[in-house]
Amino acid sequence: MANNGGEMSSGQIFGELSNTQRVWAVASIHGEAERLVALHEALWPRAEPGDRLVYLGNMIGRGAACGETLDELLGFRTAFLTLEPSIEEQVVFLRGGQEEMWQKLLQLQFATDPRAVLEWMLQQGVGATLETYGFDPEEARRVAGSGTVGLTRWTQSLRSRIQSRPGHYEFMGSIRRAAYTEDHSLLFVHSGFDPSRPLETQRDSFWWSSNGFATLEEPYSSYRRVVRGFEKNHPGLVMEDYTLTLDGGCGFGGPLLAACLLPDGQVVDMLEV
Repeated sequence: MANNGGEMSSGQIFGELSNTQRVWAVASIHGEAERLVALHEALWPRAEPGDRLVYLGNMIGRGAACGETLDELLGFRTAFLTLEPSIEEQVVFLRGGQEEMWQKLLQLQFATDPRAVLEWMLQQGVGATLETYGFDPEEARRVAGSGTVGLTRWTQSLRSRIQSRPGHYEFMGSIRRAAYTEDHSLLFVHSGFDPSRPLETQRDSFWWSSNGFATLEEPYSSYRRVVRGFEKNHPGLVMEDYTLTLDGGCGFGGPLLAACLLPDGQVVDMLEV
C-alpha cells in the first residue's frame, strides 16, 4: 500500500488485475460493517485461486460503523492474499464519492468556502465517518468558520486520529480511481465515466458523472463490460449489453451485493446480504 494519504503517483492511479480467472465485485458498503462481515463469510468458501476482488467505492460514509468497516476490509484483504501469495494485486479498493470527500475534508483549510464545502459533504453522509474518529459534526461546522489557522489545526488533529487506527491512513492512500483486468476485457469504476474520453483523463468522472454509463451503446475501448458499484436509485443488479450496475442500496436500507464475473463479462455467481 502507499505510505501516505495523498494522491498517488501516476503508476498507482489504476489497479491492474493480472492472471485473472474470475473477479468478485462488491457494491457500495457505506459503513455497514455487519453486512460486510456477512458478505465476506459467504464469499470466502466460494473464493478460488485465480479470483480477484474489487471493492467499488463508497466503503465509508453514512453508516455508523465506518471504522469497523475499514478494519474488516483490511483483515479480509490479508486473508484473500493467501489464495495466491505470489500475486500482489489480488484486491483493489476503488475511490468513491465518500472517499473523495474524505480526502477533501483533510484539506478543508485550502477550500475557497470551507463552510459551504463542509455543509455539502455533511449532507452527503460524511458526518458518520467523522464520528467514527471521535469528531462532532457540529464542532466541525464551528471550526470551518474559524479561519485558516483553526482549520489547519483541526485537520491535523483529524489526520492524527486516523493514523491512530492501524492501517486506516495507509488504506486511504492506497485506493485507486478505477481497475481493469490485464487483458482490458473488464473495467471497474465507482459510479460512472465519460465514454468520449480516454481512461487516463476521466478524473472525477468516476465518482460524480453517471450519465455516460447509463447511455453506453457500444463497447468502451476494448472492454467487454464496465462494472459500477453505486447508482443513486439503487436498482440492484442490472445487466446491459456492455455494463453492469451493482447496487442494492446498502447504507440506504437495502442489502449489500457482490457479483462474480468471468473475463468475458458473464456473471457466474452473486451474493446478497
